Amino acid sequence: MFNEDFKLARRTKVIILLATVVLALATLPFVAQLRFNFDFEKFFPEGDEDLEFFLDFIDDFETDDNFLLVALPADEGTIFDTTYLQKVRSFSAAARDFPHVERVISITDVQIPYRTPFGIASRNLISHNRPERFRSDSLLLYSSDRFVGRLVDRDATASLVFIKNIDNITIDQSQELVDALKTYIEEEEIEQWHVLGRAFFQVEIGRANLMELLRSTVISGILVAIILFFLYRKVKVVFISLVSIALSLIFFLGFLAITGRELSVMAALYPVIMIIVGTSDVIHITTKYLDEIARGKTRDFAVYATVKEIGLATLMTSVTTAIGFASLLTSRIEPVREFGVNAAAGVLIAYFTIVVFTTLWLSLSPNHQLLRDDRGRYFWYKWMNWLYSFTKHKSRKIWYGAFVVLVLCAIGISQISTNYKIEDNLPRGEKVTEDFHYFENNFFGFRPFEIAITYKDEEGANTFRSMEEINRLEEHFASYKPIKSVSSPASLFRFLQQVNSGSLLDGDEFPPDEASFNSLARFAAMAASIEPNILVSENGMRARISSNIDDIGADSIKRLSNSIIEFIHSNMDTSRADFQITGTGVIVDKNAIYVRENLLQGLGLAVLLVSILMMFLFRQPLMLFAGLLPNLFPLLFAAALLGWFGIELEAGVSIVFAIVFGIAVDDSIHFLAKYRLVRGRGYTVDESLLRTFRETGKALCLTTIVLFFGFLVLLFSNNPPSLTVGILISSTLISALAFDMMLIPSILRWIEKRTGRF
Repeated sequence: MFNEDFKLARRTKVIILLATVVLALATLPFVAQLRFNFDFEKFFPEGDEDLEFFLDFIDDFETDDNFLLVALPADEGTIFDTTYLQKVRSFSAAARDFPHVERVISITDVQIPYRTPFGIASRNLISHNRPERFRSDSLLLYSSDRFVGRLVDRDATASLVFIKNIDNITIDQSQELVDALKTYIEEEEIEQWHVLGRAFFQVEIGRANLMELLRSTVISGILVAIILFFLYRKVKVVFISLVSIALSLIFFLGFLAITGRELSVMAALYPVIMIIVGTSDVIHITTKYLDEIARGKTRDFAVYATVKEIGLATLMTSVTTAIGFASLLTSRIEPVREFGVNAAAGVLIAYFTIVVFTTLWLSLSPNHQLLRDDRGRYFWYKWMNWLYSFTKHKSRKIWYGAFVVLVLCAIGISQISTNYKIEDNLPRGEKVTEDFHYFENNFFGFRPFEIAITYKDEEGANTFRSMEEINRLEEHFASYKPIKSVSSPASLFRFLQQVNSGSLLDGDEFPPDEASFNSLARFAAMAASIEPNILVSENGMRARISSNIDDIGADSIKRLSNSIIEFIHSNMDTSRADFQITGTGVIVDKNAIYVRENLLQGLGLAVLLVSILMMFLFRQPLMLFAGLLPNLFPLLFAAALLGWFGIELEAGVSIVFAIVFGIAVDDSIHFLAKYRLVRGRGYTVDESLLRTFRETGKALCLTTIVLFFGFLVLLFSNNPPSLTVGILISSTLISALAFDMMLIPSILRWIEKRTGRF
């Protein structure tokens, strides 16, 4: 398409540029329609047998995250106050009219059965308008774990309103429910309140991610502008670069909107990736164009040379970066796969936008508006000459150093943990995080943890033998310190036994014999009204022991689960029933197992595809060695950082490796492509390497500087995974540049000697 005689009329260039801008402006209305969607189910590992069981399990019961918990601390220090209890009672009544609410329970709603000479009657758990009974009510309230940690905190300073919403509530429905809640709180001027639950998580994390996206876009843009100004010292060059990058970001976001994609929790990384990758493309293209016109070439020839020498190499590097992101398609987690596909598309959109827009606008600009003095060029010549000399004379020491790094990386990798915690992924400084910690410290927390019992015989769960066994298992279950708020069908019968004994203040014990059990069975429905969860399926063939567990981490929970399973096999009649630990938290935790597996599969596929691409580009098998070997070190370095600094390997962090591999290979391709081009002109190996260092080496250093500081923008993130990703990528890309610049020259000299071309 391009040759040395290529010329494009000025009018045509202007039309293309204006058409690009108009198209971007037409895309903006679609960008405004983008929306966030935070859905827990999307983080379930697809194709997992435990997930299939869980989905079948909730068909018989209900989801274990269909609640919104509202904690109301007492203004006067204790909940036993008529004004406070009336406030709770009013809120509880109003909450029943909130949208998508099925049931509401608070301490002012609970009815306690008790025995009278005339049979079973009921009374309020708390006599909210009779202060003289507060002492006896408090003794009753704190006599059982049934209420402490569930409806009241341990110090009687706050109570909880349990709002049971519809199953699988969507983000739009969550917004309606949370808006109704906040409206009531504002109207009633309630100063202290805390919320926990799926609906609140969806709304607040979506809002935090939107702010994160805007913040990262602005900060990245400002940082890139500063860096580009220091690199080129010309306002026109910086302006052209920023407009090109902005257009690519607009086209990318428009692509997401037009194709109906929603933004997930990792969407805050999109602007950073697009701006940084776009800046890298701009630097390679602009640097080459300015070098050509600095040599006295015409503008059109500079465009020709830029597209010929840099355009193809940049296309290949964009494809390899896209392949790195596309490797995330091997993940079982839908948001990770979506992120990979979207980021891969964004990289290609950025390439085509920047190549067309930047080269045309540069060619329309007078040279004096683009060129700076030569001091910067001499600075880079000096350092590139030194680096060339160092790789030539210190080759053996470089390889010894690489071996030491390899050993240190192996030590770090051996210490990698997958002990994922919910709190490590919550945005810092946000109410949703503050409230999460409040409930962890004062109530029973958020993470569900359950044992599902499926009976094989016709006897089912509703018999004395079954309930006695469930009671034994529940007692063992509750003996683990991290497990809180345990309830089961057996716990209802223990409560009824208290009622039957005539004193609710006595310790709860399971009915001692079958006759006692049967006499209490007909009162079970009354006691069940106190329990918010369904504990026995409608057909009686399934039961559940429901609880919440402290946020102790996925690996810790796995060890605890194994201990419970061992107890079940040793003490339960597994011939009558199957016992399985389940719950949304347990299912999400299984991602820790698949992250490592999918990571290796994805990187393996990416290496294979990049190898094929390099074979097509360089047509020499040994060049694969030069292109791939240096890029394995940054991956090992990134993995070692996880172990050295105790960073858990989880879904959000796993994308680091896709980004690092995709971008690191870019440097190798640029270096090798330039070397091959210069070598093809008849220069010797050393002359070719020196010229490659002076031109491409400079561009690689500049782009790495931009990439380093660009990803460090994520240090301003409120989202801990984004912050971690920023630190990891920035650190690792510095190592990628070092390995490329040090190892590739040594490998090329070895290849040339081996092929007899030295």
